Amino acid sequence: MRGEQYITKPKQYSAIYNQGSSWVNKIIVLKALPNNLEMSRYGFSVSSRVGGAVVRNRIKRRLREIIRPIKLQSGWDLVIIARPAAAGTEYKVLENSVGNLLIKAKLISTETKKQEIS
Repeated sequence: MRGEQYITKPKQYSAIYNQGSSWVNKIIVLKALPNNLEMSRYGFSVSSRVGGAVVRNRIKRRLREIIRPIKLQSGWDLVIIARPAAAGTEYKVLENSVGNLLIKAKLISTETKKQEIS
């Protein structure tokens, strides 16, 4: 069940990159595309411009942990892309960035975000 939540195939990533909508801030880029499924799936993209393998993996672990408890609207494929500024960002700032982009994209409600932080 857990593996079904992830976007794993390059074809899925390219569809989201090419056809999806984008929301941006200084730390994160969020791309979303409707998937006509009963659940939402997500993937992460952290390029080598962000840092070495240790830094990239730390950012991916943090992003996974940020997304895990959030109740997303069903039926969406999301790709979260870390910008180079994410390397030096604290966890709380990264969490707020992701939450704010999800609210802008209307994939979670403002009330849900407030409950997640509290």
